[in-house]
Amino acid sequence: MQIYQEYSGRIQTGDLAPSTKMPSENELAREYNTSRETVRKALHLLAQNGYIHKIKAKGSFVLDIGRMDFPMGGLVSFKEMSERIGRQSRTIVHENQLIPVPEDIASHLEIDQHKCLVWKVIRAREIEGERVILDKDYFRSDIVPVLTQEISSGSIYEYLEGELKLQISYAKKVVSVEEADEEDRGLMDLQHYTHVVVVRNYVYLEDTTLFQYTESRHRLDKFQFVDFARRSHGEDKKADFLK
Repeated sequence: MQIYQEYSGRIQTGDLAPSTKMPSENELAREYNTSRETVRKALHLLAQNGYIHKIKAKGSFVLDIGRMDFPMGGLVSFKEMSERIGRQSRTIVHENQLIPVPEDIASHLEIDQHKCLVWKVIRAREIEGERVILDKDYFRSDIVPVLTQEISSGSIYEYLEGELKLQISYAKKVVSVEEADEEDRGLMDLQHYTHVVVVRNYVYLEDTTLFQYTESRHRLDKFQFVDFARRSHGEDKKADFLK
C-alpha cells in the first residue's frame, strides 16, 4: 500500500507525467527493500485503478488520468467534443474522394456494390499536438452528393444538417480493442501502444436509412468511453415482458 499510495500520489500531482516509464520490479524492490511479489501487487493495484498500463516485455507506463470522456450514447461530432473538453485541437484530412464501393463497405452500408459510389474521408484528429484519433468515414453519394475537403476539415455534420437539411437520427455502435495496423502507425502518434480502441458507427437518418459507416480508431491512453445506464424497476420489466 505504501508503494501504491506514493506512486498514485505522484501521478495525481503530475510529478510523473503521462507515458513516463515506471521503475522496473527489481528497482522498486530495492528502493522499498521488499520482495518482487509485493511490488507486483502494488503495480497490479495501480493498473487496476487506472494509473498505469502494463505492456508485456516493455514495462509499466503512466496513464493520462485526465482522459477525455467519449460519450457512447448519442451522436457527437469531433468538433462538438473538442469544444466541450476545451483542449486545442485540429483535423488533418488525408483523403477525401468519391470511390466505387469496396466490398466490405457495401456490406456495412447494406447497399449494392455495383449501384452506388461512396465518399471516403480519412481524417486524423489532433489534440494538444498529438494525433490520437483516426476517423475513416464512408457516406452514400446518393444521399451526400457533394463533400469537399474544406467541409471535411471542419464539421461534416454541420454541413449535412445545415446545408443538406438531413435529419440524422441515431447510430448503432460496436466497440473493440484491436492491434494497430500500418495505417494507424503512419497517421497516429501511437508512442509505445500496440493496440487501439475501435468504434464502428452505423449512422441512420430519421427515416431509418443507413447512410454512413465510420471506423473511429482511438489511442488507448487518451479516452474513456462513458455511458449512462438506468436499471429497470420491477413494474417496467413486467411491462416489457408482457409486450
